[in-house]
Amino acid sequence: MKKYDVIVIGTGPGGEGAAMQLSKGSTRVAVIEKFPRIGGGCTHWGTIPSKALRSSIYQMTEALRSQLLQNVHVSIDFTIADLRDSARQIIDKQEEMRKGFYRRNDVDIYHGTAEFVDSNVVSIDGKQTLEADCFVIATGSRPYRPEAVDFSHPRIFDSDKILSLDFRPQSIGVYGAGVIGCEYASMFRNLEIKVNLVNQRDKLLEFLDDEIIDAISYHMRDRGILLRHEEYYESIIGHDDHVELNLKSGKQLNTDILLWAVGRTGNTHELGLEHVDLQADGRGHLHTNEHFQTQSKHVYAVGDVVGYPSLASAAYTQGRAAANHILGDVDQALITGSIPTGIYTSPEISSVGKTEKELTELKIPYEVGRAPFKSLARAQIMGRQTGMLKILFHRKTLEVLGVHCFGTNASEIIHIGQAVMDQPGKANSLMYFINTTFNYPTMAEAYRVAALNGYNRVR
Repeated sequence: MKKYDVIVIGTGPGGEGAAMQLSKGSTRVAVIEKFPRIGGGCTHWGTIPSKALRSSIYQMTEALRSQLLQNVHVSIDFTIADLRDSARQIIDKQEEMRKGFYRRNDVDIYHGTAEFVDSNVVSIDGKQTLEADCFVIATGSRPYRPEAVDFSHPRIFDSDKILSLDFRPQSIGVYGAGVIGCEYASMFRNLEIKVNLVNQRDKLLEFLDDEIIDAISYHMRDRGILLRHEEYYESIIGHDDHVELNLKSGKQLNTDILLWAVGRTGNTHELGLEHVDLQADGRGHLHTNEHFQTQSKHVYAVGDVVGYPSLASAAYTQGRAAANHILGDVDQALITGSIPTGIYTSPEISSVGKTEKELTELKIPYEVGRAPFKSLARAQIMGRQTGMLKILFHRKTLEVLGVHCFGTNASEIIHIGQAVMDQPGKANSLMYFINTTFNYPTMAEAYRVAALNGYNRVR
């Protein structure tokens, strides 16, 4: 039986972050990956493939809308499989790059299902055992599948299975209007596929600022997506040529395919947690302290398996934070407070910090600065004038309290606001945006426009 200082279970962003940080500390590290290829769900059936597919769809639809191609009467024919194949090339590149990380840092890789057999020993597929002083669980999550829904039916999909879709439907029902549901609804609508988006709540993406929610709701409706709020399914019946979604309100929706996009479950069911005195909650999540230690202090957990915020970016930082604690580097600062959200609808949404509703509830006196993209030269040049940047700041101190962006490149633009918000003391100020010279023309210039707009309201 081989002995390591730390064993990391899972090679997604959380596991990779932990393994790389531990290897820098002269620690003997091994990772165990259940699947034959490393990278976890993020690389193979989650973030990377879905965003690569989105990019392929975007490029294809841009080409189809090109006035030049229309003038010369060029037509483009493509299938869902064609778009998926282009995404596969990116996945292969990502996996090969990550293999290089492990090789260069002398981290041993084992493939198979890891299961604890006692407090310090795990078995791999019941054939091989490894021992370690500490463990980092980074096994990720999978789509929640209720027993009443037949996911073996060829027309019923979850967010993992949808990537294997091999025909182009004319219509799709998306049940669940969270981040995944909204992203896929946008993607399919960009392919001119009819979309029914069924939401159990009274509005989309409730954790966002209300103005952003209104903007994405309007834009989805304007693109032809049919939104149905406060609806719950009664039954889902797959037929040979369509799927029947019966709602408790009495409505019946018939679409070519159905995507189930309601919740995820932590991958803890095969870990043998009872052997390390741990128990997951009803959603398969493990509870941790601020250092990502579970109740068994030598066992850490990071990423989707701990639940919120369930972001690849956050998982990587959590993995590094857990590794630092194992190494005793508790004073090494990792910025985990202002984690931005990135939602890859069309257009994108990204935000960091407080919303107007939260600031109102906290009774914090704030003001708003806005920059509509239609006023930016770069947006006009790109033909991407839908959207805005919104800065929330303290009326008296001018401290930046939140930044919200809706439109092209929102997930990139947000990081400027994030960087300023994370500065200590008076460095976090609206005046930074006013006094800084931004390249022109750029989308980043929206910060200066929004800051001046807000500053004029308080001076």
